Amino acid sequence: MKKTLSVLLLCLIVSAPAWAWGKQGHRIVCALAYEYINKNTRAQIDQLLGKRGIIYYAAWADEIRSDTIYPYSYDWHFQDLDSGMSDSALVAKLSDYPEVGGNLFRVLDSLYTVLDMDNQQVDALKFFVHLVGDRFCPMHTAHLEDKGGNNVRIKWFGQSTNLHKIWDDAIIDFQGFSYTEYVTYLIDRYGDQKKAIEQQSRADELRYNYQLTEQIYQYQDSWNGNAHNYAYTWKEKLDYQLYCAGVKLAQSLNELYGRKK
Repeated sequence: MKKTLSVLLLCLIVSAPAWAWGKQGHRIVCALAYEYINKNTRAQIDQLLGKRGIIYYAAWADEIRSDTIYPYSYDWHFQDLDSGMSDSALVAKLSDYPEVGGNLFRVLDSLYTVLDMDNQQVDALKFFVHLVGDRFCPMHTAHLEDKGGNNVRIKWFGQSTNLHKIWDDAIIDFQGFSYTEYVTYLIDRYGDQKKAIEQQSRADELRYNYQLTEQIYQYQDSWNGNAHNYAYTWKEKLDYQLYCAGVKLAQSLNELYGRKK
């Protein structure tokens, strides 16, 4: 392991775990990004991770939690935010990193810096492609008091689960696509918005994701428990977030690998 990544890992704060998009969600994000990265970027990343390795390692950062290699990576996957935050307080979190409640914003900035200095850092790349996806998952900018929806219990088609899991897996699985079918659908559905999404700032992205998260909580208070209705109500919002994550991941990877240094 190279020194720059080791220093990064040792400087980050440890906290409680929270899961992210499920494996299918992360594969969708990375497969979509793979479609959008340029030829030079694709060649370099394939050399590091194997052909289409960005897709096959999409869930690696979740899987590695069961190992002892990166035990301090548990709280890298989320950034808890309070309800009712002002716009200025919200945007400040992108650079004024909270001391508790996740390290997603801090880690993404750090990983980007590491890769900008040395884009051959394989583990940093595997973390980065995963965590960019997490940034667009609504329950990863959710509330500390309920652990990002993990403590909000839900019956989903008769099975006990929680609000976090609904957004990680259940709505995606409900649609019945393979990840390749899902990518084709997202490109067909949202492809004309790609340029506008690329022009969005991180503050714009955070505002939208935060507003969506708050809407989800409000809906939860009046939801009648019908899972079909829940999936129908929210699937387009979730699909848009998946698409944005893939576009923004591709954009970052092209910045890091698509230019000659």
